[in-house]
Amino acid sequence: MGTISTQFASSDDRTFFGGTEVTPLTTSVKLASGQGVLYKGALLGKVTESGDYKLVDGTAEDGSEVALFVLATPEVDTSTTDLVAVAYKTGIFNRDALYVAEGDAVDKHADELREVNIHYKTDY
Repeated sequence: MGTISTQFASSDDRTFFGGTEVTPLTTSVKLASGQGVLYKGALLGKVTESGDYKLVDGTAEDGSEVALFVLATPEVDTSTTDLVAVAYKTGIFNRDALYVAEGDAVDKHADELREVNIHYKTDY
């Protein structure tokens, strides 16, 4: 089983988080295999059929088009196997630190993210 290390108050946190008004809370999510490498800040949606999570793609029709979590693990290689990773289920993030699948846009998911208490800021 992999080791999860956390470094609180790192310089990365100052550019990743966009505020402290909403406490960032984490949970574990099972990532679907075959997505390649995912990085911290990936918006994740739940695939209806399997219950696994994958990078949000607004054009998908498998449930993953709805953003629910923000990947917290710095780098995860899902190329060959399903993996369990840590994801934020609430918090305020820097908009530039978040991403979705190519052809989609983070801003298109603002309303659904707000519904699960995930917010982002573009100015400070």
